Amino acid sequence: MPIQPVAPRRLYLQIANQVRSLIAAGEFPPRSRLPAERELAKRFGVSRPTLREALIALEVEGYVDVRPGSGIVVTTQKGTARDGFGDEGPLEISRARILIEGEIAAEAAGIMKPKDIAALEQILGAMKGETDETARVEADRQFHRHIAAKLANKVLLRMVMGLFDQRDTVLARQFAIDFDNAKTWTAVLVEHRKIVSALAARDPEQARKAMRDHLRKSHNRWTQDMDVNTRTDFSAGRRRVSTDGVAPVS
Repeated sequence: MPIQPVAPRRLYLQIANQVRSLIAAGEFPPRSRLPAERELAKRFGVSRPTLREALIALEVEGYVDVRPGSGIVVTTQKGTARDGFGDEGPLEISRARILIEGEIAAEAAGIMKPKDIAALEQILGAMKGETDETARVEADRQFHRHIAAKLANKVLLRMVMGLFDQRDTVLARQFAIDFDNAKTWTAVLVEHRKIVSALAARDPEQARKAMRDHLRKSHNRWTQDMDVNTRTDFSAGRRRVSTDGVAPVS
């Protein structure tokens, strides 16, 4: 069953549908690994972030098991396709935030007051002391909300909060399970402190850069290479994916 080109609408869901069909047809049997992300992205003609969203959707459905550093393993239990993921994937939302919140930070820098900086520092202190994932996400939400609220524009605030809150979708939660950990939260704190420093200096350019850098790094943490130490061989019509120390599967 050859892979077919996909149209741009709901791209990651179309890719998930094709991979699901390939699994159902026996192209990828249980306990086998899918081809490396780079190879799959090339064959579908899409970016790796778009492919990643499709793979995480399949994991939520129960068709595959995501193993960062080892690739994607087909599960023995077939899942049920869902139609509730929405048009926008978490990575697409993240890229929108880079543009929108970068400009908001630049605008906010010029009107920041000492009490605003103190409030942001307090939020960071709370985030640093938290070990509960839900509480850390809420502190993160309050951080971004406080900056957006400085512009006193309800439309922009609603937009920023709406995009942030979409990380509470089933797909975004699975991304967090797979790729967020204590190390990533430590990195978030460092990045947030750079944003606060730029805002305290009332430097619009640095504030824009710090916010964009933070959100870009957050995006990239969810697109880290899952195929490290993975070898793929498509020679002679055979599809084999293996990881060092693990026997190839065909």
